[in-house]
Amino acid sequence: MEENNRYSKRGVSSSKKEVHAVVDHMDKGLFEGTFCKVTEDLLTGNPDLCNVIHSDGAGTKSILAYLAFKENGDPDVFKGIAQDSIVMNLDDLACVGIWNKIVISSTVNRNARNFPGEALASLIEGTESFLQTLRDLGINVESGGGETADVGDITGTVAVDSCAVAVAKRASIIDNGKISSGLSIIGFSSFGKATYENFINSGIGSNGLTSARHELLSKHYAESYPETHDPLTDPKYIYCGPHKMNDNLPESALKVGQALLSPTRTYLPLIKRISEEIGTELIGAVHCSGGGQTKCLRFGSKVKFIKDNLFRPPPIFREIQKVSQTSLKEMYQVYNMGHRLEIFCKSAHENTVLDIAKSLKIDAQVIGRTESSDVANGKNQLDIKIGNETLKYE
Repeated sequence: MEENNRYSKRGVSSSKKEVHAVVDHMDKGLFEGTFCKVTEDLLTGNPDLCNVIHSDGAGTKSILAYLAFKENGDPDVFKGIAQDSIVMNLDDLACVGIWNKIVISSTVNRNARNFPGEALASLIEGTESFLQTLRDLGINVESGGGETADVGDITGTVAVDSCAVAVAKRASIIDNGKISSGLSIIGFSSFGKATYENFINSGIGSNGLTSARHELLSKHYAESYPETHDPLTDPKYIYCGPHKMNDNLPESALKVGQALLSPTRTYLPLIKRISEEIGTELIGAVHCSGGGQTKCLRFGSKVKFIKDNLFRPPPIFREIQKVSQTSLKEMYQVYNMGHRLEIFCKSAHENTVLDIAKSLKIDAQVIGRTESSDVANGKNQLDIKIGNETLKYE
């Protein structure tokens, strides 16, 4: 799959070719096709169990929180960043069937001059508050502590990352290697307001924020906060948008800053319900994070993914595309574009899954299907159909 353009010019890769060139040749664990690596149970030695450990973070979304903090002085903006970092781990674990009994550890790398103690306190409080919200929903996630490092030579702002570990039954693992032809693909919206959320979600998630920030925000931020961008990036790709964070986002009730900082939705309560209802008939699950709607290409074998009934992109993505004139092909490769979780199941289970999502006030729909790959080398393919246009990826 060819690298996208504007994203890569900012020093970011959605395909992570260099990473996969290394890790694709390493041991893949007990199941070659799982969303996260699953190992034998090294913690207790039980042959019926397995271990999963996973690391991720809020990425450059923490820079947006930093900008908001510098502009208005309110450290509470970092509470959402704590959620972002945690969800990026938990929702990956959900895609292997783990949604309970998880231990989270967090790492904060900060420039202590620019990221003071009150902001750090807000991050820690945000972590504990979000974990309690999950526990109130019957999802047992506990904090295992963490690390705060003052590394001003590395970052001018702050980076927030987490690590999650769980022990699970091998028989309950969702193995995306089983994704094949003849399955329905059901997508779950990244936007709106689920029953367990107390805010309207823009759908932005925690991926593609480097480009989203620079495409939407104006030169004011480059001039006022040079510590928030890479000086080696071509200036024409640095804060090249028309907006300030307090501007109204077109076609939305949110401000631009609110939409960019909208805390990443967790799908754990949804996956929990679906798993309990259809069990092993949940064939596969993909967290549409890095790589956006093309993430599915890494799973299954000789599969053609056809997505021909996607959600209309919410306002945040429409505005990014409008002001940047980024191609649709790149947009769907960088951003989730309206749904950040998709599952694979037989058509007989569609209504059950859709009803569960509806009960949680998460918009859901059958977004497509899987067929057999029709290329000679048997590589996975993806067709995304938008109106009369078909975007093709391999």
